[in-house]
Amino acid sequence: MATKLDILAFGAHPDDVELGCGATIAKHVAIGKKVGVVDLTRGELGTRGSAEIRDLEAEKSADILGVELRKNMNFKDGFFTNDEAHQLELIKVIRKYQPDIVLCNAVCDRHPDHSKASELTSASCFLAGLRKIETGQHAWRPKLVYHYIQFKNIDPDFVIDVSDFMEQKILAVKAFSSQFYNPKSQEPHTIISSQGFLDSIRYRAADLGRLSGVDYAEGFTVEKLPVLNLLDDLS
Repeated sequence: MATKLDILAFGAHPDDVELGCGATIAKHVAIGKKVGVVDLTRGELGTRGSAEIRDLEAEKSADILGVELRKNMNFKDGFFTNDEAHQLELIKVIRKYQPDIVLCNAVCDRHPDHSKASELTSASCFLAGLRKIETGQHAWRPKLVYHYIQFKNIDPDFVIDVSDFMEQKILAVKAFSSQFYNPKSQEPHTIISSQGFLDSIRYRAADLGRLSGVDYAEGFTVEKLPVLNLLDDLS
């Protein structure tokens, strides 16, 4: 029987989760939450590296974050769609691990796969709760679906204080050494392989932290309004 997870984080490509919410994952693992990561594709269309290299990098990053599992759906990079066939595959995963919280790609982003993955994951979370969709599993709908922020600057609906976990996030991102800044690499230059992009991971978190009164923060958007019991529940 599969381990029930508290949190399941989905990303269109290996490294999406690390970039978007790596520190948040590390923080929840540290307090004993069971967290898993699901990559929809192997990133085989990426300019740098290869699917095989990224498989190894994904496992290394998973070890750094301390997650319970990392799974790849092996969907077609660049060409997967939000259709019945792909939804059914994600429904099976959601029902298998029964996460209370799902984290997924940004609702709008530079890479078209990100918004597609956002819509696909969100739809699958809802459909997984419909018992008349038969997969041989019990129906399960996550309580909460949050979207992390990626390349575009989207105003978050809330942030998580990740001040104590920023270095762990950077290590997890750097595990994908084929993709990000490496002065010794002979691979073609891309928009994410520059020193500036690597630096931006830290200064975005620092800026969200500045706005929130902490050192570093990661931001998320929501699908339904958060509910507070009292006015002082917010820090």
